[in-house]
Amino acid sequence: MTLKQVNSKAVESFKAVNTRINTKKTRKWLWVSLAVFGALQMYFVQEMIAAMILFSIGFVVVGAIALFLYLFDRASQRTVAWAEPQTLRAARLARKAIVRAEEVSRKQLLRQRSQTAR
Repeated sequence: MTLKQVNSKAVESFKAVNTRINTKKTRKWLWVSLAVFGALQMYFVQEMIAAMILFSIGFVVVGAIALFLYLFDRASQRTVAWAEPQTLRAARLARKAIVRAEEVSRKQLLRQRSQTAR
């Protein structure tokens, strides 16, 4: 087979296929399928953007909670560091007050040589 014969066979088969397919319907369905594909792609992009926005909001919320917990922990550490000396001083004063109260309660309230009132 020569190249000319191969080309003529290809042209004949193309003509045979072309006569069976209605070109108007083919073009119509081609445009419809392209429109559907484009719409699906746009919907997919919109869906991905919506998912990105939702994940971003979730990330910001989790980050804010983590930041709040970190700042709360730092503030509580500083508060404990500030309150520890005050607490120790207050505990010492309380112990001294209890010791003095015990001393006062052990002493006799009446003088030893005084007479009781009748």
